[in-house]
Amino acid sequence: MSVVRLSGVHKSYGPLRVLSDVSLSVERAAVVALIGRSGSGKSTLLRCINGLESIDSGEIEVEGRKLSRNEAELRVLRQDVGIVFQGYNLFPHLTVERNITLALTVVKKTPRPEARRVAEQVLAQVGLAEKIDAYPEQLSGGQQQRVAIARSLAMSPKVMLFDEVTSALDPELKEEVLRVMERLASDGMTMILVTHEMNFARNVADEVVFMHGGRIHESGPPDRLFSAPSTPELKQFISSIVA
Repeated sequence: MSVVRLSGVHKSYGPLRVLSDVSLSVERAAVVALIGRSGSGKSTLLRCINGLESIDSGEIEVEGRKLSRNEAELRVLRQDVGIVFQGYNLFPHLTVERNITLALTVVKKTPRPEARRVAEQVLAQVGLAEKIDAYPEQLSGGQQQRVAIARSLAMSPKVMLFDEVTSALDPELKEEVLRVMERLASDGMTMILVTHEMNFARNVADEVVFMHGGRIHESGPPDRLFSAPSTPELKQFISSIVA
């Protein structure tokens, strides 16, 4: 059964059409990489799956539940769909532990001692167990991004969305975040990610989706897409990345 299913999704901002007839199915434990030029609709697609953006028409389902505009239903959905952005969005005045446990205690009403145990577990997953009492300003950019990932993991999501999470990091810090994502993939986390990291997409993704002009222009296993793209648009995109 698909964890995420999109059917005929359309999205516009006024006269600007950003998603046009997008259909996609993501199986459990699959890793799907969205690639394409800036402005092709990749990030908007993620935000629609999480309910941060409403769609004009079409249908989105997560775990068999249709996405709706009802706020109560959206809150339930967002417990199943974690999202991590390029910006870490950590609260600077709160410790790492509290950044992670805030949603647990407020949304899920988890008692603080139990929430701290969850924080310890997810920080261990991202290799930052020793930073539980640190503040964001005491962490590198890569560490802050890993805390942001841990914060999403704490809610036990069914699927994780990653929106260009390494693009603001220098190469060394980028690698540490990519290693965490690779471990999550090997552990069976369903993941949809927008990325310019072509090596990661090639080596870790089960499916690569090339978006162009708000549409899914081409999709398939990474080996086929990167070695034998069937459209001139994808060929040009790959050549520009390699160059």
